[in-house]
Amino acid sequence: MNPLHPKKLLLSKWTAVTPVAKDKHFVVVKVVEPELPGAPVEWVELEALFSKRVQRLAWRTLRDAAVWRQGWV
Repeated sequence: MNPLHPKKLLLSKWTAVTPVAKDKHFVVVKVVEPELPGAPVEWVELEALFSKRVQRLAWRTLRDAAVWRQGWV
């Protein structure tokens, strides 16, 4: 997998390996800025294309190839 940087994740596309509630394809709609200036980014918000449900998760979770695939597969 390509190296990920949290600042470059905005509007990136992701596919869940195991769909939940018919949601398989997602887009990063927000990179959550930390409360303390200079602190590292920890969270992103993903929006499901089908249901428009938004979920927040640690951006490092996207590195796990057993859970996420980059792009819409």
